[in-house]
Amino acid sequence: MAMLISRDAVCNHAVTQASLCLFVVFSCVAAYTQPTLSVPADSPRWQLQGQATLSEFQGRKSLLLDGGAAVLKDFELRDGVIDVDVATTATRRGFVGIMFRIVNDGAEAEEVYLRPHKSGLPDAMQYTPVLNGGRNWQIYNGPGFTSAVDIPKNEWFHVRLEVAGAQAKFYLNDMQKPALVMNDLKSGVQKGQLALYTLIGATYFTNFEVRTTPDAPWERHLPPMPPNTLVKWRLSPAYDALTRDLERPLTPEERDSIQWQEVEAEPPGFVVINRFREPPHMTSTFETDFSKRLEPQPGMKMVYAWTNVEADRDQLKKLSIGYSDEVSVFLNGNILFRGRAAQGFREPGFLGIMSPEDDAVYLPLKKGSNEIILAVSEIGGGWGFICRLADLKLSPADK
Repeated sequence: MAMLISRDAVCNHAVTQASLCLFVVFSCVAAYTQPTLSVPADSPRWQLQGQATLSEFQGRKSLLLDGGAAVLKDFELRDGVIDVDVATTATRRGFVGIMFRIVNDGAEAEEVYLRPHKSGLPDAMQYTPVLNGGRNWQIYNGPGFTSAVDIPKNEWFHVRLEVAGAQAKFYLNDMQKPALVMNDLKSGVQKGQLALYTLIGATYFTNFEVRTTPDAPWERHLPPMPPNTLVKWRLSPAYDALTRDLERPLTPEERDSIQWQEVEAEPPGFVVINRFREPPHMTSTFETDFSKRLEPQPGMKMVYAWTNVEADRDQLKKLSIGYSDEVSVFLNGNILFRGRAAQGFREPGFLGIMSPEDDAVYLPLKKGSNEIILAVSEIGGGWGFICRLADLKLSPADK
């Protein structure tokens, strides 16, 4: 299995506060319970990567991870329950978690993790899918994805992850009330490996147990698609953003020369570009030095997204748009809007969470067909966009 944690990945995600940390996996169903697999910290079944060692904390033999991972060898899980004891000594930022249903050398997976430095805050813990090797915490946020939880420090606490079909529940200390209910696991992976890991923040793991459970029905619990969401799009290949003038519209000849891929938004309207294109793996210069926020960012990628809408008359309509990380909006060959919302760009501590309420632009639509093209750029944390066009009766082809 490829490295889940590399030095570059540690630096990148430590700075981007992307994902990390701690999670434990596997599902429930008391009936027909399979035998429990207990894996001691010193077991040869752990494949250690990065900064991962056998250690001891408060008299308990444990795995110490600090920018490292422990992958359970020769084991795959669809549904089941994972239990593990955890102690974190992270003094500043920390990301501690478990990846589960890992396939393709970690390019696709599910993960749930803790942010000890955000204990008690609404995003103290987070679930995100890994898609094409990229985490998506800026896109998948809020109920079902993030939750407030108190995370003890310098003491042992117990966590449990139950996975059943397309749902999962995460518990911390209180085994009766889940700290986070994941109503719809997003990677689409049904079975794979699992790993404990931290991106940053020294954390100890011990008393690891996992048991498989009978396969639960694969029932997705999706939110409704809001009205006036622009659903049908075409995506270009990914380009090096520094080779493109992101504020110049495509000429008709350039547009027609591109090999477009038809895609659709997923409820509640997200076009998650990471599902279709490999995201960049980089660290922005301004995450540690705000004065560099206007500098070119080597490694940044971009795509064009194209759709058409029909208007029954000339009219001015509000386009609500969320995006990660940057966007230019072109209408009928003219630029109308340029927005930048990468983590840390607008102000220190800015997270860049994607929402249709991020920004808005008023489109002067003409009667008939109108061409909307977006140039969407990405640094890290989730590549995507969402568009809603107010009070416009869309034809079936536009929805």
